[in-house]
Amino acid sequence: MRINRRNFLRTAAVAGAGTVTAVSAASCSRRERSSEVMPEVRTAALASHSQQFNMSGYAATPLGKVRIGFIGLGMRGPGAVERMSHIEGVEIAALCDKFPDRVDKMQALLSKLGLPQAKSFSGSEEIWKELCDDPDIDLVYICTPWAWHTPMAVYSMEAGKHVAVEVPAAKTVDECWQLVETSERTRKHCMQLENCCYDFFELLTLNMARQGLFGDIVHGEGAYIHDLRWSFTYDKNGYADMWRLKENVRKGNLYPTHGLGPVCQVMNVNRGDRMEYLTSMSSNDFSMASELAQLAKEDPFYEPFAGKEYRGNMNTTLVRTAMGRSIMIQHDVSSPRPYSRIHLVSGTKGIARKWPAPAKIALGHSWLPAEEMTKLEEQYTPEIVKRVGEMARSIGGHGGMDFIMDWRLIDCLRNGLPTDQDVYDAALWSVISPLSEWSVANRSSSIDVPDFTCGSWTANIPVDPNLKTGGNTRVLDLRAGENQLNV
Repeated sequence: MRINRRNFLRTAAVAGAGTVTAVSAASCSRRERSSEVMPEVRTAALASHSQQFNMSGYAATPLGKVRIGFIGLGMRGPGAVERMSHIEGVEIAALCDKFPDRVDKMQALLSKLGLPQAKSFSGSEEIWKELCDDPDIDLVYICTPWAWHTPMAVYSMEAGKHVAVEVPAAKTVDECWQLVETSERTRKHCMQLENCCYDFFELLTLNMARQGLFGDIVHGEGAYIHDLRWSFTYDKNGYADMWRLKENVRKGNLYPTHGLGPVCQVMNVNRGDRMEYLTSMSSNDFSMASELAQLAKEDPFYEPFAGKEYRGNMNTTLVRTAMGRSIMIQHDVSSPRPYSRIHLVSGTKGIARKWPAPAKIALGHSWLPAEEMTKLEEQYTPEIVKRVGEMARSIGGHGGMDFIMDWRLIDCLRNGLPTDQDVYDAALWSVISPLSEWSVANRSSSIDVPDFTCGSWTANIPVDPNLKTGGNTRVLDLRAGENQLNV
């Protein structure tokens, strides 16, 4: 009986395995592997390039006065104009938007601040080129819809201007290379306005990582989880021409840089490490299509947006670096979730995580108590925050990080210093979008990430938040009628 039972079980197991194998084989034979989707993305990612000039660490000729022309005065532009008015050595030289009333509002703001009127450019889709061609402008500050970012940045650099461009700096792999090649050829800075690199906890953890508090960095996480549906994306009076809603037919991580930028700086990506490949997966869309269908029933305005396929609620993209580190980036702008950029930095000695608030640090298996956190903040607060952090909080811009970003950009240009974020960062952090779209479309297959530094990442110098050079640009408190320098 015992032998027969053993033989029975063995026979059943073999038969079962054969059955599973047969079923699996049958399943595989029924499902033909589809051909590659969006092959042009992979082709562009694999294309070879040669570096013309290394813009990492490049110091342009110092500018005693930085004459700025602003393009795009809708969502982001007005705040930038106001912030720049508080920085020594800045001239608001030109204002541009296709809608004349937006330019008029900014001219009124300048008058209120006691500043001279700027040149006005408005009234047409192509008027921005006249601003870029103006010889009395040193820096073009771009706050337009995403599709205009690369064309305007490239045109500006060709016209001899430095560029500051809102995120993402590019939408395609080819556009990323256009930015890199133009910046290298013209030797004009192209800095992506990734303000989250200048938020207070991100700067704190960057300084901690620089001083070895976390040990060897192993893993990082960043995100843009922000429910934008009812506050902006569906709002008729929100983004002009509903451009932000139109972007959401693309399926991938459309807005990676806010969470990614600070993690890349901690890991010295482009300056000692580089991204090798990524894979990306998206959920289905469980909200946007149905909500827009309902809106279209109630208001004919939304009919052109109904009946379309929109990006899934959550996208998760994973990156592996040349040094063997991993990065997770998430994107969700259509789920009812609390805001989060995650900002997680994990090393061999400790970990930091910003969200959910309050921010936490662990140097072992337990989060540090509040009093220990306070001591660490006092010890590791970087010089840039000590210098302008108080005034930044007062002037504002996402709690002050926008102002720190603008102040540091101007300080670098006035002192002839390399910018903290260069064109390679702009291209790399932005290229996650088209690469993630390709991966999602190809069943989360991995895709190589281009090396925009063309190998110079091995010797490029990491970002330093402690202002060993520069930092002498004053903050102008126009409300108090005084010039103040935070030291």
